[in-house]
Amino acid sequence: MDKREKAAALAYNHIGVPRVVAKGEGELARKILEVADQEGVPIQKNDLLVDALINVELSREIPPELFEAVAQILAFIYRLNKLKGTKLT
Repeated sequence: MDKREKAAALAYNHIGVPRVVAKGEGELARKILEVADQEGVPIQKNDLLVDALINVELSREIPPELFEAVAQILAFIYRLNKLKGTKLT
């Protein structure tokens, strides 16, 4: 059985909780990943987290049970940006 590609995008403005701003499967997932790549947005593969984020309504804050996993991703992005000398926006 062919597994459909899935993707989810988060936004975080340093206030409150990250929100799901895009999610999808198949062609929509490929488009989300393509736009992220074009815009220089870091992409991290985590199938379990994406499966959970797909179930969060768009523009909604992530649920508390995902805080730790998302915090690890944000920490990864902060470290990556520090190495590049850029600021997370």
